[in-house]
Amino acid sequence: MVIRHNYESHNKSRNTEKMKSQLQLLTRSIHQHCSFSLAYHTYQFLKIWHYHPELELVFIQESTGTRYVGDSIENFSPGEIVLLGKNLPHLWLNDKEYIDKGSTLKSKAIVIHFMENFSDKFLQVPEMECIRKLFEKANRGIKFRGDSNELILQKLNEMQNLKDLDRVIKLIEILRELSNHNDYKLLSSNCVDPVYEKVNNKIDRVNNYILCNFKNNISLNDAAKLVHMNSSSFSRYFKQVQKKTFTQYVNEIKIGYACQLFIEQDYNIAEVCYESGFKNLSNFNRQFKEIKKVSPTGYIKSRAEIH
Repeated sequence: MVIRHNYESHNKSRNTEKMKSQLQLLTRSIHQHCSFSLAYHTYQFLKIWHYHPELELVFIQESTGTRYVGDSIENFSPGEIVLLGKNLPHLWLNDKEYIDKGSTLKSKAIVIHFMENFSDKFLQVPEMECIRKLFEKANRGIKFRGDSNELILQKLNEMQNLKDLDRVIKLIEILRELSNHNDYKLLSSNCVDPVYEKVNNKIDRVNNYILCNFKNNISLNDAAKLVHMNSSSFSRYFKQVQKKTFTQYVNEIKIGYACQLFIEQDYNIAEVCYESGFKNLSNFNRQFKEIKKVSPTGYIKSRAEIH
């Protein structure tokens, strides 16, 4: 308890400021007469932990390194496609041989940035449901693999010679292919910065409540009262919608936030434990290993190894 008291009373504001200084908002340039941007880059990836309101579609042509998306840390390699939702923190970090002084190695990637409402009401028609669902998944980041990526690369290359409406049609074709893609992986856990949550309906109000208060003593009863339901009915409703219990969901949010702290700064395990809302280290370690399939120490070690 002494460790927790010292940390919470002296270091909470310091940690918040550290996070703010590390995570940066970037503005992606989209021409005022266009709904999206398409770029063929040959460069070293930005060494900036950042986010932006535009969705980002990246096809890695050449380069290897480490990809950070939310609380996910993975190696990346040529041929993969990643779709990132709006305001999802991310960073691509090239391997050492790409950034060593005097290195001539360069990354090659095709990158598209577009706003979620790039076709606005057109996305609301029933036939576009598959793309709407794709955008929902992209809030956690999606990695696409396999032979289908070659077809998407072909369409990306065709796009650079198109103009105006033909480019938009080609982008929709690409999004359709991605929505039907069978070989994909969601990258980040359900950890979204509360500042980006929009309260639209019952479950959104609950999600917003959790995301804003997960560091505190929140309970199923409090969440149920928020949407004017009794506890047992709310528990069934929540599990039906989220496919997991209220407690499981809250713990995943806490552990996702803990991973972000480990990624953004060299926090020690005790600090991260209490800052992410856990009351003791033993429960934090148990929940972390259950959700991430690795101990906090192992997670920190794996992050150090890729550097």
